[in-house]
This record gives sequence, C-alpha cells and structure tokens, in this order.
Amino acid sequence: MTGVAPILIVDDHPLVAVALTTALREQGLDVERIDPAADGSLDAGLARARSGLVVLDLDLGRDATGAGIDGAELVAAIRSRGWTVLLLTGSVDRQRVAGAVAAGALGWLPKNLPFEEIVDTVSGAAHGRQVFDAQRRDALVAEHHAARSARSDLDRRWARLTPREREVLDCLVEGKRVADVARQFVVAEGTVRTQVRSILAKLEVRSQLEAVALARLVR
Repeated sequence: MTGVAPILIVDDHPLVAVALTTALREQGLDVERIDPAADGSLDAGLARARSGLVVLDLDLGRDATGAGIDGAELVAAIRSRGWTVLLLTGSVDRQRVAGAVAAGALGWLPKNLPFEEIVDTVSGAAHGRQVFDAQRRDALVAEHHAARSARSDLDRRWARLTPREREVLDCLVEGKRVADVARQFVVAEGTVRTQVRSILAKLEVRSQLEAVALARLVR
C-alpha cells in the first residue's frame, strides 16, 4: 500500500504477535513478525526499508545465553535506523515505559486493551496518523527525567558513605539495634552511634528509618 509504512511486530508471545499480524495483514498492510531471541532477525527486518513502524514489547524473553531481552534498551537503536517505535506491552512498570518513551517511542499501548483498539491504533500509526496525545507523552518524558534526576541525587549521597558505614547501614536494614551492631563489629556502642550520625548527615536524612528507606531504594 503506497504511503503506508511496513510493520515489524517484535514480541516473544506468539498468541499476541500472530493475532496482530493476521489482523493487520487482513487490512492489506505489510507486516512481519520478528522473533526477538533469533540472532540478527531484528536487524534483517529493519534492513527491509529505510523507515517503518516497529511494534515493540518490553519483556522479550531470553536470548541464547539466558539473559533477559529488554525492549526498552532497543528503542534508541531502532529509532537511529529511521523506524518509529510503538510500545505494546503487558509491563506495569511505569518507569520502564517512561524510559522507553523518553528514548524515542511515540507512545504505548497496554496489552489488556480491547484487541480491536490495538489493531486500529497500530494501523493508524502505520498510516502516519497521530495516535497519541502529545501532552500526555511529554508528561511521561518529564516524569522519566525527574526520576533519573532523583536517582542521580540518591547515588551522589550514597557515594559519600564509607565501606564501614554501608556495613552498619546494612545491619540497620536487617533490623539490628546499635548494641547488636557493636557486638558484631566488636566496637563500643558509642562508636556505632557516631557512625549512624555520620550516615544520617551524609544521606541528608533525619532518622534511621529514612536512612533504611534510602538504602532499600539503592538496592
């Protein structure tokens, strides 16, 4: 069909991928299903044309080595080849979705949407129609950047801790008291209290509970 982008369905779930491929082909669209675990299959698909639409899941199973394949990590590379990316995912991790959109995906569809709505949206995107609200997309990108900034600030504070202070904090995370920590490291309780005060100051928090909460975020 002239003026309509080719479509690659990149999804390791055959039920979804096959059903969507079939429905779109019935509309006369040029659609190919890509097995994300097959070496070179995505590159070969992208090489078919200078541009097109990739319908991409975020959870793509495992590669030959057993490592998980994260669709979010593929977005920038796909976009650099001139293709548009539309997320179709069952992931409920908003930060992963936000990260993929910030990397260049034009928008996202939850897999639990009515199937007809998914087909219509993918078809619309292939025809070059605007299928997502730009304001909503921009808000998600802004949320991603805010989360990255917060994480960078947390990493900055965490880096201030000495190895021993991190060990002490690990003990607090496990629910140990100052006396327990002192016995474990064979030091005076006063020494541990001094270390705890240093931990709070470096992490810029007011209580051990806040320090423990931050430590759990870092983990």
